[in-house]
Parts: sequence; structure tokens; C-alpha cells
Amino acid sequence: MQHLVNWIEIPATDIARAKKFYGAILGVAFHDMAIGPTKYAIFPAEDRYNCGALAEGANYKPGSSGPTIYLDGGKDLDGVLSKVEKAGGKVTLKKMFLSDEAGYIGMFMDSEGNNIGLHNPK
Repeated sequence: MQHLVNWIEIPATDIARAKKFYGAILGVAFHDMAIGPTKYAIFPAEDRYNCGALAEGANYKPGSSGPTIYLDGGKDLDGVLSKVEKAGGKVTLKKMFLSDEAGYIGMFMDSEGNNIGLHNPK
């Protein structure tokens, strides 16, 4: 296996709300596209093997019990986590140190009901 993950889709029931939430906490702008009836909001990424989108469609059901995705939280996880509640989410794990090798993590419930992690290796 060359890459563990090539593409991530975060389910949304209201893609406009999800874009507003992630845009507010991560400071990113999305590229919108649709494939048939499925709507996508593509996260900006330089690495084509490390990218993904918010996805709204019949087969996308947000929830907190699926796989946990850890997004790049940048250099200041506290800064990102401090924006979560104002943007319509809930912090479920404050910034926590794991180890020198693993760095820091934090977690939140997004505007759609997904449990998402943040990671900073330093």
C-alpha cells in the first residue's frame, strides 16, 4: 500500500452549513462540485494523495460512531478548537499531549454530528 488514505469524505446533511463550519474553524475555502445528485465541497490540499471533501447525498449519513478522521490542526490546536462552538459544533476533547513522537490531538463534534479529530505532530 503506497498511501493509507487517498481520499476522505465527511458526510453532511446540509453542505452549506458544513462549509460554513469548517471554513470558520480551519480558515479554508472550498471548491464546489457535483457528481450526479451528490454535492461535494473539496478541501484545499497540495498533496493529491491527502485530500477530501464534505459530501451531501443519499448515501452520506453523518454520525459519531464511524471511523475517526484526524484533520491537520495546524500549529495551534487551541486556536482551532476555540472556534468550534461559535461555528456550531462542540469540543469533545480539549488539546491533549500524547507523546513526543505523536504530538497533540483534540476532537470535536461538527455541525453535522460527525466526531472529528485534529492532530499536530509537534
